[in-house]
Amino acid sequence: MTISGTTAAEIAAHVRDLVAAGEFAPGESLPPIRELAKSLGVNRNTVAAAYRLLATAGTAETHGRSGTTISRVPVLDREGAAGGGRAINLASGNPDPAFLPDPSRALSRVRYEPPLYGTPVIDEGLLDWADAHLAPDVGGEYRLVLAHGAVDAVERLLTAHLTRGDAVAVEDPCFLSSIGTLRLNGFQTAAVPVDDHGMLPDRLDDAIRAGARAVILTPRAHNPTGASLTERRAAELRAVLERNPQVLVIEDDHFSAVSSFDYHRATPPSTNRWALVRSVSKFLGPDLRLAFIAADSETAARLETRLSSGTTWVSHLIQQLVHTILTDPVTSELLAQAKQAYAERSSFLVDALAEHGIHANPRPDGLNVWVEFDRPVQNLVADLGELGWLVRPGDPFATENGRHRNAIRVSTATLTPPIASVFAADLADRAAHLDLRTAATRREPA
Repeated sequence: MTISGTTAAEIAAHVRDLVAAGEFAPGESLPPIRELAKSLGVNRNTVAAAYRLLATAGTAETHGRSGTTISRVPVLDREGAAGGGRAINLASGNPDPAFLPDPSRALSRVRYEPPLYGTPVIDEGLLDWADAHLAPDVGGEYRLVLAHGAVDAVERLLTAHLTRGDAVAVEDPCFLSSIGTLRLNGFQTAAVPVDDHGMLPDRLDDAIRAGARAVILTPRAHNPTGASLTERRAAELRAVLERNPQVLVIEDDHFSAVSSFDYHRATPPSTNRWALVRSVSKFLGPDLRLAFIAADSETAARLETRLSSGTTWVSHLIQQLVHTILTDPVTSELLAQAKQAYAERSSFLVDALAEHGIHANPRPDGLNVWVEFDRPVQNLVADLGELGWLVRPGDPFATENGRHRNAIRVSTATLTPPIASVFAADLADRAAHLDLRTAATRREPA
């Protein structure tokens, strides 16, 4: 096929037409800049600008010296790895179904009247509940918006303030859905390493200095490592962000109701654009797609334009159902049991691993334990699978495609002491056989 045009805009538009017509297939290479410039009789800078326009539009991807290719639809890793046969599934990342409230109990008590266009977007009862639970942690003025879960909330927040190609600072290793959101929307990833207490402040500072325009951080129960911010670490992160009030700060507090750690706010008062996101799926069930977003007034206004009174609002039936469940004393008791059980089950595994000389975060929060090794773990994961254990390798949690994370993530939501003991013994045996050693982790001084 022949590409035509004499300006960057014309060249980019014609390539997009060719892609739409099926003349260029996903993954196919565009002509080298020098070659296309010569055939069109234009300056090389004109073609380079055209390719940048295509990358900004999401039509093409630039690979440095490897050239420019037509974009493919990203293949994204997701939670919920399925078990097979008699294997014990320690890879799913799911909550324990025994601690999820039964929605049928609440449905009979929901007084639902079909809302019409123009109805307030947030149910009054749910709004009151959210204000009571968010205001103490925000500690200042905010406006509340609802989204269809945490992933939807984070994506809406990023697209409300950023454009394709902007860099976003994220934890490394990173939550799978955050990786997917960045890749699908064409954002650049600025990886910030974590230790047992969350993001490293000096490395966040480096990422912002390098041009990151937003940061997504997990204050508690970081997935996959189980890290939670201490008061000291939150203060260090605030100090970095205080010097950079232009950076959008998103705190994804997905495990709020069942975390065994206190919430320590990392967003300083000086930040202009910020949001605290709290979803309900980890403790009410993945099918209840609702997240509370407490945000500054401008951010809330931007979100409200896309979640206004119409087909994009969060269903009032879901809102009333969630409110009914959250205000049920039975739910309060169930969440208290879940909080205690999740903490105990992670401890079972950490203690069992320690008996075999395998080191992990001594106090993980959430549903997972992260074990780092000194070399790649593909053979280890395969060997464990043959022994009947399903675990997730660390690679999918890497912020960059193709980069190895020499680690495994073990889901502990339904773990019992006997299972933890047997698994730890098998893991230690196979790691020793493969000459793998657990890597030392950086920990905050006492």
